[in-house]
Formats: sequence, structure tokens, C-alpha cells
Amino acid sequence: MTTDSIRRLNAADSDFDTQLQQLLAWESVADTRVEATVAEILQQVRTRGDAAVIEYTNRFDRRQLQSGSEFCLPQAALGAALERIPAAERQALEAAAERVRAYHQRQLQESWRYEESDGTVLGQQITPMERVGIYVPGGKASYPSSVLMNAIPAKVAGVDCVAMVVPAPDGQLNDLVLAAAAIAGVDQLYTIGGAQAVAALAYGTESVPQVDKIVGPGNIFVAAAKRAVFGRVAIDMIAGPSEILVICDGKTDPDWIAMDLLSQAEHDQQAQSILLSPDTAFLDAVEKSLSRLLDELPRREIAAQSLAGRGALIQVASIEEALALSNRIAPEHLEVSVEDPEQYLAQIRHAGAIFLGRHTAEALGDYCAGPNHVLPTSGTARFSSPLGVYDFQKRSSIIYCSPEGADKLGRVAGTLARGEGLEAHARSALYRVTE
Repeated sequence: MTTDSIRRLNAADSDFDTQLQQLLAWESVADTRVEATVAEILQQVRTRGDAAVIEYTNRFDRRQLQSGSEFCLPQAALGAALERIPAAERQALEAAAERVRAYHQRQLQESWRYEESDGTVLGQQITPMERVGIYVPGGKASYPSSVLMNAIPAKVAGVDCVAMVVPAPDGQLNDLVLAAAAIAGVDQLYTIGGAQAVAALAYGTESVPQVDKIVGPGNIFVAAAKRAVFGRVAIDMIAGPSEILVICDGKTDPDWIAMDLLSQAEHDQQAQSILLSPDTAFLDAVEKSLSRLLDELPRREIAAQSLAGRGALIQVASIEEALALSNRIAPEHLEVSVEDPEQYLAQIRHAGAIFLGRHTAEALGDYCAGPNHVLPTSGTARFSSPLGVYDFQKRSSIIYCSPEGADKLGRVAGTLARGEGLEAHARSALYRVTE
């Protein structure tokens, strides 16, 4: 990698806004060819069930399935994988799961109610969803962390059944992924993937019961399928490429910051790594570190394309300007690598996860810090939040009127209903009014 492979920007330049828009531009899953393919798969699975799932799985994943029972993995297989993996990996998975579970336990919402002076009771009842589907990438990829981050909050919420789908190209399954499923408490596992797996979860088939919500990452076909079935079932989000934005005062080891940027760049070519600093010499040092450290990475070609295409080192006038710029970008991951970072916390309005201090690498959040790593991307942190227990709980309103409450509220409702021209509404309310 050469030193001119990552763009250098200055927030003081007259055309900076245009340059920033170009840097942040990313096309979502709205590809008409992909959407047409996905629509056909969804329709086939919806009408033909297991037969369509088997047909697409055999075609795309090079399997030889004959019946739905063949893609239903028994619970014993999860336990066996847990026993097979090396002790160090099992201990790491269990340690991460314990931290993720402890963090998410604090997110549990409880039902509440209060009684008014006339005896009317109002409140909110919290109930977990019954069935949730988790999509996990498979094949050569190994994402046990995704299993933990998606399944554990659902189990903490009290979801009755967590069903996981994971593709098995050429019949290959990853033991770490299966072991993570065992540790996280996954109830059912199906070795299918792609849009056909999303369709099976959304519509139900002979072998795969319909779920209430689908969560988890996938490729463009999975993302398009999740978007298409939204409304039939709930989904977590349409995720874009991974992102990191680092704000640094120039006093952190430049190698640390460079590697933090590379940790996102190695995800894929569309991942985005941005550094904001008021220290020009520090930006120069990080650029040199990037050039040197990149050559040491197994995924250096992917990281190099990511940095060249969507990375940037941006000069700002101050940390305050960096914070304002960060709020405009609304990054998935935000590192605040400065002295006394908590003084700036109140100024951060939009970020999926905030990593404070020089020693808090974003990679810790990906695996074991505790908070969820399923985060809003592509600026959606302006209105979205990390995946959590609350995503698997529902809220129902409670209204229990006393006779006196029915009399008081009935008069108000009757007047408003007649104002809207809804006479049946008015009479329904007024029938309970004491004359």
C-alpha cells in the first residue's frame, strides 16, 4: 500500500461538504436484478414450502437434500461440536457469552401499572415474542460472535423458541458456530441459507415453523429478502458495510489507531474507516502506520481496497469540530481516543456504539465487552439503536376502568367521537355513563 492510497481531507476546505458526501455515499440493497431473483425465491417457498427450500439449497449450496428432515440439525449435534472444539476456544466463547448475557440482563423491561383516584387502572404489560429466527452466515465463514449477539438477547427476553438458520455449502458446517449455538441456547437449527432461509422463517414450511422476527447479518440476497418480508414478520435492520470513526487528539500510539482502522477495513471492500484529528503530524504518522501494518495482514488486499475506496484521514480544527462532524456522519462504531473522553459524551448525539479512551479498541465490542455488536450503519444511528433485549419484547397497554372512570372518560370520548362523526364510537362510550 502506498501513502496516497487513503484520501486526506480537511474540514476547512471550501468543497469539504461535497467530498464528505462522496465519501459516505453507499448504494443499499435496492438492486432490481437482486430484488427480482429474491421475489421469485420468496414466492416459490411461500407456495411450495420445503420442496422449494430443498431445490434452492441444492442449487446454491451444492447439497443433495431429499427431504426437509435432512436440513434439521438435532440438538445433539450442537453439544457434540461444543465438545470437539479446543478448550481455549470453548473458554473464550463461554467468557464472551457470560459478559453478553450479564449486559443484556440489565435491559430487561418490566410491566408496570398505576391506579387513578377513581379506581381506574392504567399500565403496560411486557411480553416476549414467541418465536425468533436468527440468520448466521456459514460455509468457510466463522461468525460465532454473531450467534451470541443475536441469540442471547432473545433468550434473556424470554423468547420461547430461538430458531437459527446457517447455510452449509457442500455440507460443511463450522464447529465454532455450532458450539456458540449450544452455549447461547439456540432451540432449533436448520442448515439452510440465502433468501430461501429467510422465506422459510417468514412464511413457514412443513419443517420450519413461521417466526415473529428475523435478525442477523447476511449477503445482499439475504438483506433484500429481509426487506421484502418486513411486515409479514419483524426484522432487526437492513445492515450496510461495517464502519468505524475515530476521534483522536494525537496523543494515542499511531499504530493503535491504524490497527483500529484496519480492523474494519478487513471486513470487506465496502467497509469504511475514518480518522478525525486536529493534529496534522499525527495524521501523517497514522498514514505511515497504515502503510506498514497493512502488509502484515492476511486480508491485506481487502483492507487496501476498503481504505482506498472509502477510507479517509480528516483534519479538523478541534475535538469539538470532530464531534460535530461525527454527529453528521452518525457512525456505527465511534472511538473517542482522547484525554478524559467522558467530558465529551454529552455532545455525542448519533453513534451505534461509543468506545471511550485510548485503551478501548472497537474489536473488544465485536466479541466480548458485553454490549451488542449488531449496530445501525450508513447513518441510521440517527434514528436506530443497537440490537437488544427490547427488540424481542412487546408492549401491550392495559386499561381497566372503574365505574367512576368509565363515567368520566365516557363523556370525553363521546364528545370527541361525535366531533369526528363516529356515532357508534360515541354511543359505545356513553352507554357506560351514569345519567
